[in-house]
Amino acid sequence: MLKIEYPKPTFSIKNRDDMLATWFGSGLIKPASGTWGTIAALPFGIGITYIGGITAITIAAVIVSIIGIWITQNYITRHNLTDEDPKEVVIDEVAGMWIALIPAGLNPILIGLAFILFRFFDIFKIWPACIIDKKMKNASGIMLDDIVAGIYSLIIIAIINHTLFI
Repeated sequence: MLKIEYPKPTFSIKNRDDMLATWFGSGLIKPASGTWGTIAALPFGIGITYIGGITAITIAAVIVSIIGIWITQNYITRHNLTDEDPKEVVIDEVAGMWIALIPAGLNPILIGLAFILFRFFDIFKIWPACIIDKKMKNASGIMLDDIVAGIYSLIIIAIINHTLFI
């Protein structure tokens, strides 16, 4: 059964870092908060692509990847967390999913495949993501392993898009 768990008494929907780190609360949904965060990233990514095309989603993915490090560190510090990768923090999934969406355009098949591939690579942490996950126990590591998963997904989607949807 789905439920929403607030991580700490200091969590506030009025706090920008709390809302962005949990991607508007989607990371608070249990179980599978990473999957819920990825699902919540999709409409934003599709909307950005619809409005501005590949350039806009690429710029948005870079921006969320960079600010995600800062937001994640602020969240960890604000809540005095010792957990290396708090499950409710899903801004890393947003960055990775948006990267995976870059070559998909507005093709619903490629968007669905990008979602599946990103979740696969995020869960199974194919090299070098596994090393990043184990060795980088900070906000940069939290973001970077999902960025790698997004890049792997991007490559596969680009190949499929080029070979099947020329």
